[in-house]
Amino acid sequence: MAVAASYDFPQNLTDAQDELRQVRAALQTVYRRVPWSVDPLDAWETHENAWRQSSRPASPGWDPQYAAEVARLRKREVELATAIVTHTYWSSLAPADVLAARDALKHHHEQQLADASS
Repeated sequence: MAVAASYDFPQNLTDAQDELRQVRAALQTVYRRVPWSVDPLDAWETHENAWRQSSRPASPGWDPQYAAEVARLRKREVELATAIVTHTYWSSLAPADVLAARDALKHHHEQQLADASS
């Protein structure tokens, strides 16, 4: 089994990645609570000859509180993703290593949990 490369990520980069993971989890939680449509829409169903049958119940639309929460979380998600992608740390790596390092950053939280449990 191959051993994954180890990277010395700056604290502010790992903090941003951790917050991004938390923001995305919060977004998923909100998306599970809201109706399927942001705006009020009638129920619909595909035509009986459609290649894939589909339907949706009527949607009352999103409560303004949920819409504001999603907007706030999406804005923060973009800010964090931008900070991660444009971080100066990536320029310290050889171009061929950046993809593997970015992947390692995405999974560093899991690695920390595994290291703590061993």
